[in-house]
Amino acid sequence: MCRRGVLIAVALLVAGAAIAPEQLLDGEKAREGRQRPRSSQPGSRPGVASLRFLLGDWEAIGTPAGEKGGFTFSLGVQNRVMTRTNYATYDARNGRTASRHDDLMVIYEEGGQLKADYFDSEEHVIRYLVEPRGDYNVLFVSDSKPSDPRYRLSYNARDDGTLAGQFEIAAPGTPDAFTPYLSWTARKRR
Repeated sequence: MCRRGVLIAVALLVAGAAIAPEQLLDGEKAREGRQRPRSSQPGSRPGVASLRFLLGDWEAIGTPAGEKGGFTFSLGVQNRVMTRTNYATYDARNGRTASRHDDLMVIYEEGGQLKADYFDSEEHVIRYLVEPRGDYNVLFVSDSKPSDPRYRLSYNARDDGTLAGQFEIAAPGTPDAFTPYLSWTARKRR
């Protein structure tokens, strides 16, 4: 009897693991049909699943000559955490040496709020609160501290399948006066 109970428990665990990726596919199906993903249904709490539109391997398009970049959003920890790895390369020009920027952002839920922690190759660390805005937009906003700049990162999925991004900075002492620093458009790699 005990052995049978263990087999049933293992079967349920395997079935649960097999269902989780299918649930993510539902978000893709919802996007194609412009239906609401389950995570944004009225009364649901926004979690990492509300950001499914970001998932995939993206390549920057329309960049200036000598610049290229891309990023990947993926799920981990049994679909409870989303990560973004990002890179940008710059060719040598106008007396500057070639360079590369790499960063990692970890998006997670804590205490009923979506948060993100950003780390880059230039030793920057930014802590964000994450605000899903509808089904295909999200805003990442850092805390306001009087002596530090404040940062805002946004993504907007467009009808043509591209993803628009913008990074803005507000100077110390003016926490809501954001000015654009970088903007980009990306397309999923096939």
